[in-house]
Order: sequence, then C-alpha cells, then structure tokens
Amino acid sequence: MRTVVAKGKNIEEAIRNGLKKMNADRQEVDVEVIQRGSPGLLGIGAKPAIVKLFKKETTETMATDAGMEMQTNGAKGNGNGTAVGTEPLLYEESQCVDLSGGVQRMDETVDRATASGDENGPDLSGESAHDERVASNTRNLDGTVWIQNGQLYFKSSQDHEPSVSIGEHIILLKNGVPVSEKNVTLSEGNEYALQITSDEQKTVWKITFDQKKLKALLYVEPGYVIHRKIRDIAPARHLKLVVEEKKEVINHLTIPQVVDKLKDLWVRQGLNYDEITKATHATEPGTYEVATGIEPENGKDGWLELLMEVDAKDDWHVDESGRVNFKEHRTIPMVESGQVIAIVHPPISGKPGLTVTNEPLPPNPTRPLLVKLGPGVTQEEDKIVATVSGHPKVKRSGLKAQISITQKIIHKGDVDLASGNIRFKGDVEIQGAIKDGMVVEAAGDILVQSTVSFAKLIATGSITAQGNVISSELTAGKNMMVSTEIGRLLKTIEEQVEKLVAAVKQLVHASILKRGDFSNHMLPASVHAIMERKFQGLIPQIKQYNALIKKHHEDLDEQWKDVAASLEKVFLVKPTPAISLQNLEALLSKLKNRGEWDGNSYEADVHITVNSVQNSKLYSSGDIMVVSTKGCVNSQIHAGDRLKINGTARGGELYGASGADIDTVGSEIGITTVIAVPSGQTINIKKAMEGTVLKIGSVQKEIKETTYNIHARLKANGDIAIS
Repeated sequence: MRTVVAKGKNIEEAIRNGLKKMNADRQEVDVEVIQRGSPGLLGIGAKPAIVKLFKKETTETMATDAGMEMQTNGAKGNGNGTAVGTEPLLYEESQCVDLSGGVQRMDETVDRATASGDENGPDLSGESAHDERVASNTRNLDGTVWIQNGQLYFKSSQDHEPSVSIGEHIILLKNGVPVSEKNVTLSEGNEYALQITSDEQKTVWKITFDQKKLKALLYVEPGYVIHRKIRDIAPARHLKLVVEEKKEVINHLTIPQVVDKLKDLWVRQGLNYDEITKATHATEPGTYEVATGIEPENGKDGWLELLMEVDAKDDWHVDESGRVNFKEHRTIPMVESGQVIAIVHPPISGKPGLTVTNEPLPPNPTRPLLVKLGPGVTQEEDKIVATVSGHPKVKRSGLKAQISITQKIIHKGDVDLASGNIRFKGDVEIQGAIKDGMVVEAAGDILVQSTVSFAKLIATGSITAQGNVISSELTAGKNMMVSTEIGRLLKTIEEQVEKLVAAVKQLVHASILKRGDFSNHMLPASVHAIMERKFQGLIPQIKQYNALIKKHHEDLDEQWKDVAASLEKVFLVKPTPAISLQNLEALLSKLKNRGEWDGNSYEADVHITVNSVQNSKLYSSGDIMVVSTKGCVNSQIHAGDRLKINGTARGGELYGASGADIDTVGSEIGITTVIAVPSGQTINIKKAMEGTVLKIGSVQKEIKETTYNIHARLKANGDIAIS
C-alpha cells in the first residue's frame, strides 16, 4: 500500500495509526496533514487529526511510474490514474517532473500552515519540509481531470474519481464503445478516448428565369466546413467538455459548371461572364444575373396633348413694394370660341425584343385614345376646338378622355385666403361661405350657398346668396351698371358737342356774312377759342369717358369703343386735332344714334336674392329680393327694377326703380329708414313705424306714427298720397 489516510486524537496518534496500516517505519513515509485535531469544549465540537501517509520512492521508481501512468491512446488504469493523450505531460509549465530530484512546485497550492510549521502542526522546516513539499506536488493531480492540447487526462485518487460532462459534437468512447450518458465518471481500469464530429455542406446553386425569360438568374449558396476542437481546461474534479468552432466557407461552384448548365437550358443570348465569375467567388448566398435578353421597345398608346392649362393654379403676385397679395393667387384658365384646346395623337407601335433563349419577345400592344366630346367643343381631324367661350374641363381615365367647355365653375368649400379670389367668365357656384376681404367676380351668375361677410360680389348676371349678407358689397348686372355709368357720361358729352356744333355754325355763318367767305384753316383756332370760353369741361369729360372704355373694354361692345376712337380723333390728337365742322357734325350724328345699340347691348333680366342683409350695399340692374323675415338692417340698396323685402327694413336707404314692396319699415325707437322710388312708381308697406321716410321722385314724406297697409303714390299736384 503506497498511501493511507489515518485519524487520531492528534497528529502523532494519526501518524502512528497510519504507519501501522502501512506496516512501515516513520523514515519510509512522507506525511501530509489534512486536518489538525481540536479537543473542543468539554468534548463538544472535538475534531480528529487526519493525515495522509505516502510511501517514499526513489528517483528511478518515480520516472518509471510517471511513464506508466500517462500512457497514450487510453491505456488501462494502474491504480495511480489513467490518461488519454499522446504525451506523458503534466498540465502546466509550472509543474514539471525532475527525474533527478522529484517534482518541483511553483504555485501556491502548498499548505502554508504546514510549510511554516505553525503551532497547530509539525515543524517541516529544513530537510523534512523539503520532503513534504515534493510529496505534495506529486499528489496535486490526484482525483482530477484536465484537457491539454485537445487531449483528455485524468488521475484517480483513493477517495475521489474525476468526472466529465459531454457537450455537443463530442463523443466519449469507453473501452471503444460510445458512452450515451452526458455525465461520466472516469474510473480506473478502463480505456477512454474522444471523438469530435465535424459538419460539411456542399455548395447549393440553381438557375431560373424571370416570367418573360429576359433574365437568367443564378442563385448560389456557398458550402462550408465547420472545424472543431476541444479547448484546454485546467485540472478539476469535474469538467464540462466543450468545443471551439471555426467555419470555413468553401464555394465549390465553377465557371464551366455554370456555362454548361446554361447551354443545357438553351441560353444563348447575353451571357454575363462578370456575373458568373462573381457567383463562383461568392462567400454569402446571393442571386446573379448571368444572362440578359433584349427588352422590347414598347410603343405608345394614343394620348391627348393639351395646348393650354386647364386646371386652376396658384400664381402669387408681388407688388412693387414687395408685398404678396394673398387674395389674388388663383387663376382659372379660359378659352375663346374657335380656340384649339388639344390634339389627339394616334398610337405608336413598338419594337420586339429577344429572350435569353433567343426567342422573339413582342412589345405590348398599343391602343387608341377614346375621346368623348362634351358641350362646347368639337373635333376637327386631330384637333379639339372650342365652340363657345368658357372654362375647359378635361377628365382622363386610362385610354378615355372627356372634354367640354363649362360656362360655370363650382367651388367646393369657402372662398378664403387658401382659395384666393375667384374671377370667372361664366357662372360661379360657391358651395361654402365667402370670407372677409374676398372677391368673387363672374361674367354670369353667382350662387353662394352660405354666408357672405365683409366681401365683394360682382356679377354680370344675377346674384343669389342663400345665407346672410353682412358688411358686404353685391353688384348684379355689372355690364348694365357700367353701360349706365358710361351712357350717362356720354349723354353729357353729346349735349356739349351739340351746343359746340351750333356755336361753330353761328361762327361760320357770321364770318361768311361779314367777309363773304370762310377759310377752313381758321376753324380749329376758332373752335379752341370757343371751347376755352364756353366748354371748358368737355375735354376732361372726353378723357374720363375714354378711361372708362379702357378699364371695361372686355365688358363693352365695339360701338362704345368706336365712339371713344372718334372723340379722341376729333379732340385729343396732337399736335393738330381733326376739328372741322364736317367732323363735328358726323360725331354728333353718331352720338345721337347711340340709342340704337345702347339700350340693347346687355340683358337687363338680372336680380339679387339674399336671405338677409346687414350693413351692406346692394346694387342690381334688375330686382332685389330679401326673402327671410330678418329683412335688412342699415343697408344701402338700389334695385334697377322692383325692390321686395319680406321682413323688416330698419335703417339705411332703399331704392326700387319699378317700385317697392316691404313687409315692415322702421323701428319703435324711430331709426330713419328711407324708401325711394322714381316718379310714377308706388311704395307698398304693410307696417311703417316712426322714422320711415317715403320718397317718390324728389318728393318725400315722413311717417310720424305707426301706420299699416301703406300704398303710396305721387299725385298730380306733386304731393304723396297714402292710402
């Protein structure tokens, strides 16, 4: 027996007991103190002394034993341990076999208390201490297992057998048979060996086509080999065996393989050798376009070429001071009758292509554009022509187009800074309200479905506001208003020219009587002299008329413009106006005959219809009607035809050129409200309160107390009769 563990009340007793077991003398053994004895307190808590005795060995014996204990290839155990490996090595360089003097130890595993010989243990100083350290270093691998250079080593001890846990990719062979358990105790007398599995994957690849066979696509997934080894682990009673892995990517694909496969697939068109080369060197999965066909050149379906903008657009205006007019930014395109709006183009055929297998690939078929003509347009060959003036409207959906000219636009929502002012040569419908400071102007009718507040509405035709009108200006029959204003000015000019012609005739007649003849070259100077004395306002009036013609030239007929040209030629041309008696008489004749076209220039059938009016100005060349019982408050109203108010008129001045019909006028606190009509017209009021003023022609009469069912007219004597 080479080693023995013994107990005793103290170390000396434990050593004696051990020597007895080993049948040896003291000088033949080395001693390792495992536990020092302790007497405890009154025998309670006493601990025995424990020592381990080692039989001393010679240097030759140690070398022989070391060689036998660490045989390679899983040698069978001999009682001192079994090692699996290729070399008889201890674990670290700090532990080496000294065949001349035993094992030297350079770590800190020596029992420090034993080495220092403290009071609880024997004094191992000098030669005795050296012998103890040698014995301890030899025994520090007992009962442990370790991995060095990828090999498994273990050494059993009398009181412990080491064990291992088997990780993935590791197979432990016991006596040549794989062990199925994951936790294995290594025991003496058995041979153990390790096997490590490795994984290998071949390169995967395939060639596919897109739907039209325009592309041959090579998918490559490179192969790999996973190399594994067991990492080194320090000696321990139990080890968990794990492997270290290293993945090596291997692309087995070659260029000839790809080319041969493409030939098998009848790929002849557009081989891309650069992509093939990249695919054979790929280290990650990927797709490569290894052949490319010829894309067909598709033709073009028939299409509509617009020769103008048809959608309203924002066009911000900046004045000279650099300020932006946020209200004037919306432009609505317009066309005139006879204007070409668009051209219809026929389809254009395409060109065929080739697949990667060299098959013809036809282009997409082309189709003509189907055009539906709406109101206001016609088609002349390939041209779409407007037959009326208005706003062009184009709707397109695929290969269909619908074109029309609308003389009405519908604005969804409010008119505000976001929409900008709206000006349109046709009818305008506002499906919301008109906000503060905004302008809506139409060469037609205006319909507003909600409130008009602090705004301006100008229409050549009628105006209908289904909501309330607050602090706004409404003008219906704009052209009639313009022609009335210009006609009134032209009437004054006509009267002045007529008097001037009479004065010139007198001058000519007097000169003939006095001198017997009259030189025409003397006339201009004479006419200027007469004008400076008697007709000083004529030239300013002519200039004012011409300025109005220029301002409203789009809204007036040519006759008005022709008169303006004649006035300028006779009176305003410099340096020598064409003033002669003949020219003056021709001009006067043209002015007197204007009634033939003046009265028929514009339709007078316009009106203003509102829900209620407050602090506003309304002008209509036709009727004005306030339909709700709210009536009108503090407003100025001028109806070119009849005025009708279903509710109360309180404050302001109201005029009806063909008479007035009002439900209630005035207020209980006597607010002045003037109701006026021309001579020959009547005023009908169901209830007139104090402050109501009736005015017929130039005659007026004030109501002093509440009066019902008034029918007022002008009597022959010039007084207003109320019945």
